[in-house]
Amino acid sequence: MALHHSIYHSPVFQQACTQFDAAADILGMDAGLRERTKRPRRCVVVSMPVRMDDGHIEIFEGYRVQHNLSTGPAKGGIRFHQDVTLGEVAALAMWMSWKCSLAGLPYGGGKGGVIVDPRKLSTNELERLSRRYMQEILPFIGPNVDIPAPDVGTNEQVMAWMVDTYSNHQGHFDPGVITGKPIALGGSLGRREATGEGVAWFVKAYLQDLHIGAEKTTVVIQGFGNVGSEAALALYDWGAEVIGISDYTGGIHNPKGIDLKAAIAYVEQNKTLQGFPGGEAITNEQLMELPCTVLIPAALERVITEQNAGKLKCRILAEGANGPTTNEADQILSERGDILVIPDVLCNSGGVIVSYFEWLQNLQNYYWTKGEVFDKLYRMLAKAKASVDETQKKYNCSHRTAALVLGIARVAEAKAKRGLFP
Repeated sequence: MALHHSIYHSPVFQQACTQFDAAADILGMDAGLRERTKRPRRCVVVSMPVRMDDGHIEIFEGYRVQHNLSTGPAKGGIRFHQDVTLGEVAALAMWMSWKCSLAGLPYGGGKGGVIVDPRKLSTNELERLSRRYMQEILPFIGPNVDIPAPDVGTNEQVMAWMVDTYSNHQGHFDPGVITGKPIALGGSLGRREATGEGVAWFVKAYLQDLHIGAEKTTVVIQGFGNVGSEAALALYDWGAEVIGISDYTGGIHNPKGIDLKAAIAYVEQNKTLQGFPGGEAITNEQLMELPCTVLIPAALERVITEQNAGKLKCRILAEGANGPTTNEADQILSERGDILVIPDVLCNSGGVIVSYFEWLQNLQNYYWTKGEVFDKLYRMLAKAKASVDETQKKYNCSHRTAALVLGIARVAEAKAKRGLFP
């Protein structure tokens, strides 16, 4: 059966497959190896009955997709969102395979998701759901099998409930099964900031390549969650002017610069940017089209489309989110030729790299300082950037295709060397 007609059928999964095929063509992969490398290894679908605060039972559906296990245990976050689909989770798991491979991590790609709006749950309901999800996927995960982490709609506290549930079943505390945990439970210093810091690092590195200094840099960020806010702070501290931010309720624009610390404090208190007095209220659509040096989509996938790609007014598009640019939009940006795209599998890899550091620290029971974490992180980011830039020039292709060529090649080689069993 053709993969695009499978259970994973969705626009975002088709997007991931099209990206894969472009890189596989450059690599000259034969049909058999191509399908083996593309196709998810395992998919777990779980039904989770949860008792709500009012006493009634709610049934939630969740997924865990392990895309690749040939290069190590699966690695990838758990998303709690009302629009989660199996195809979306499968696509995200595929991108995690290439991201881990590109960064040189001993992991395959995985991803999890639950169809729920966590904002509508009480703290107790969220805990019950988190523990129930872990209970249901428990036979398929472990420090050497599959290592989840936070994603959209989940956080350190959710990870704490999950690692506690897993450990209770093991009969001993086993922190290496989850990353993105609180520090008190074996989390790594720097993990919370890592994805956003990594995005900012790549932005600064590519701005330097373009000979654009901080004083000439304006930044717009779509998505003001953990990734977006940390990237914004890092670029602000560097000297750039952040002129636009947004969340699911809409955006804020201030051409003179937004007071980021005030914005973060406002969101912490109000759980939304809506009503923030530090600028003009605009829609997310308007925000994406603001003139700026750097545009960072840092929320969900498929927000840059053929409808708005021609209207972008940035010099650099830094993909803090996974899959934010559709294939049609990618083609438009390629034809335009005036926007440098830092692809997701490179740009937001800081999070999974420091997750790897957290896992290592858990296995060794030896913990590093924040300075040590970031020193190691920046060295790995620099190595990945150099490899992508070299490959981009070698094949005269986009940075996205270059990054995918590197990531896919390692996974395909591992599959070919291991062979078929039985």
